[in-house]
Amino acid sequence: MLRYACFLSVILAVRSASAPFIKPCKDADNACTLASAQAALPHFAPGIPELGVKSLDPLYFDVIKGDQGGLQLTFRDTTVTGMKGCTIEAIKSDQSKGKQQLAVKCSVDLTGDYKLDGQLLIFPIKGEGKYHINIRDIIIKAHTDVVTVTGADGQPHWHIKAWKHTYETKTGAKFNFDNLFNGNKVLAQPVEEFVNNNWQEVMKEVAPPIVHAIVSRVVEAVEAFYKAIPADQLYIQ
Repeated sequence: MLRYACFLSVILAVRSASAPFIKPCKDADNACTLASAQAALPHFAPGIPELGVKSLDPLYFDVIKGDQGGLQLTFRDTTVTGMKGCTIEAIKSDQSKGKQQLAVKCSVDLTGDYKLDGQLLIFPIKGEGKYHINIRDIIIKAHTDVVTVTGADGQPHWHIKAWKHTYETKTGAKFNFDNLFNGNKVLAQPVEEFVNNNWQEVMKEVAPPIVHAIVSRVVEAVEAFYKAIPADQLYIQ
């Protein structure tokens, strides 16, 4: 969710028969790169098997775990959909320094099984069952450090050496956790109302491991793309 773009800045600048949907751009031509990245998203999101790029929409996760200030959470068998509808808000690239920056906006749905135990803001919370989270207009800003390495083909290839990200949800988020407090509606109802009325604060508590997992998966996809395509095909020198 995330990083769609930094990588897509990568992607975006490709002149390759393996990725004919890519329009190459000169380094630091951020306007060209932005347009190319956005055009590439619908092709990249379903995955590109011939290049080893796995699907980003849908995304599947066996387990996502987190311990957020006393709240222990586990999400299992999670499916994330909606990333093919992401839009890239901004891209900056400086290949001479190996730096890329990107801001991408997405609306996604997550479904699966959850387990929560601990304190969520002012409420104790405990439950285990099915969950659904709808996030509207989350903006992820990603920063990557890219280096050039020699690939198995003897050609120079890009490699993401390090990355970091931040996120902010602009429009809203809706949470549905079945079977809170073992189905006790008297205990569950005020927590459910609080969670959805205070979604901004709840996102800060619940979302970090989810967002990190999504961004990590996008990084893996971009790494696969870099491994398949030589660096000199990724931009106009």
